[in-house]
Amino acid sequence: MPRPANANRGAPVSLDVASATPNESVAPAAPTRTPVKRTVLMCKPDYFTVVYRINPWMDPALPTDTSLAVAQWQTLYDTYIGLGFDVHLIDPIDGLPDMVYAANGGFVIDGIAYGAKFTYPQRQPEGPAYMDWFGANGLDVREPVEINEGEGDFLLVGDVILAGTGFRSASNSHEEVSSIYGRPVITLTLVNPSFYHLDTAVAVLDDTNIAYLPSAFDAPSLAILRERYPDAIIVTEEDAAILGLNSYSDGYNVVIAARAKDFERQLRERGYNPVGVDLSELLLGGGGVKCCTLELRR
Repeated sequence: MPRPANANRGAPVSLDVASATPNESVAPAAPTRTPVKRTVLMCKPDYFTVVYRINPWMDPALPTDTSLAVAQWQTLYDTYIGLGFDVHLIDPIDGLPDMVYAANGGFVIDGIAYGAKFTYPQRQPEGPAYMDWFGANGLDVREPVEINEGEGDFLLVGDVILAGTGFRSASNSHEEVSSIYGRPVITLTLVNPSFYHLDTAVAVLDDTNIAYLPSAFDAPSLAILRERYPDAIIVTEEDAAILGLNSYSDGYNVVIAARAKDFERQLRERGYNPVGVDLSELLLGGGGVKCCTLELRR
């Protein structure tokens, strides 16, 4: 069970700086982070399996365990409930094994739901299914013209939308999303097929801070990230290789892959509270924490 928001804040410690030797330095205190209640949409993986290959993580020759995927997903769901999130559920559909990756189902800001239009035919029926849910739950649904895979490639950081392209979402969708929301959109080009969605290579920690994997981007995109986020957390290749960046934050608690130990260390040093979960079975489909989580910003 995740610790309460103040669990790592001990009693004040008196430090006699004058007694330190000239060669000693005092590490600055980590900033105080404030959690913000989140509202999210999830889909239980009742039909999860890998029967086709549309990303490097998927191999139909490897066996999958649907019951284990459900159990791991349930741990993520319970973690969100424990953190005080408002969690909504969309019914899974038989024959759509990737529907568990709810983040790809759309992008929601200010009660406006921009629907997904998937690249691969195996996932294309998911788009209408999610748009039907959005409409039935009071959101203003905008049907997409351009190919996009929802919050997999659109990440909101403050008032700016980071938008990925290169493998799934077409760059024309970036213009479409900008016209819908009237917010600045920054295009980032992914170059490593293992990090085919932006949310596998960038983690949004709060309104001003991110973490990312430099090698996932082309040179112009990397220059943009370095300029805009000079204090970003740079994750290791090892943590990124288990989709450690595919995480979800409420501004203080950051739910991450349990095996992403260096990312966990860096988050703690920055004043965040990392909460590890094991989604190893869902990783066989190319998804992690964030892939299973679509934020509903009303």
